[in-house]
Amino acid sequence: MTTLRRHLAALLCTVVAAGLGAAVPATAAGAAPYAGPVPAADVSPPGANDFGCRPDRRHPQPVVLVNGTFETMEKNWVTMSPYLADRGYCVFAFNYGNRATGPIGKSARELKRFVRTVRQATDARRVDLVGHSQGGMMPRFYLRFLDGAAKVDDLVGIAPSNHGTEMATEVEGDSPCPACEQQAAGSRFLTRLNRGGDTVPGPDYTVISTKLDEVVTPYQSQFLDGPRRRVTNTLLQDVCPTVLIEHDQAPNDPVTQQIVLDALRADGPARERFQPECLPV
Repeated sequence: MTTLRRHLAALLCTVVAAGLGAAVPATAAGAAPYAGPVPAADVSPPGANDFGCRPDRRHPQPVVLVNGTFETMEKNWVTMSPYLADRGYCVFAFNYGNRATGPIGKSARELKRFVRTVRQATDARRVDLVGHSQGGMMPRFYLRFLDGAAKVDDLVGIAPSNHGTEMATEVEGDSPCPACEQQAAGSRFLTRLNRGGDTVPGPDYTVISTKLDEVVTPYQSQFLDGPRRRVTNTLLQDVCPTVLIEHDQAPNDPVTQQIVLDALRADGPARERFQPECLPV
């Protein structure tokens, strides 16, 4: 790996982590390279991981929350988890992939195991997945390549890296954050994931994006192609023009949370004409 490529790898991890709000040290020229995140402690967000919870007729699928790169379940879902739990859903979350920096295919296998655990505990045939950033894209690997499609009713992606980000540069050789490289626009991983179409038969897909996203750019790269009866792409500023939320805090935005709830309640993805309550500036 050339010096330039090493610096690109270090810069990528630093910039992505800063964009996601993680406390990651910058790497200066001549300094020791960033060696990777500290493993996350398994602290559940409020309202999540009650394995005695049983879905009811109004909330038939348990909801599995999937955090983004450099995040933990505790931080990423501190408001979304109790929001959904207070509305009757059985909510579950987990940490994966060394703060979601490991190879995405391996992380998808961790998701597969966790979904199996949730289904066994709740006697549910299927789950709903709600993910942020990498957590909105990584489950698509599970759906497409790991037999997950029959086990998932809805996939809701909040600012997901479905087609990668132009702020990232794919590099060769060892990296402290393989998932960062794999989320670069045009990466080999994403080329394989999206070959043959963005969706697979079975689940419904909802994407929620913001024009102010500074991490997954351009924001249009987050959207999915697919039939309107199964795919809804929502731009927050189209439904509430005064929304000022960016990438990191998108899961905590009240408008985002209303759209997630609509997606979980709807027979299909979130309704295209759903109008959330817009909060005053």
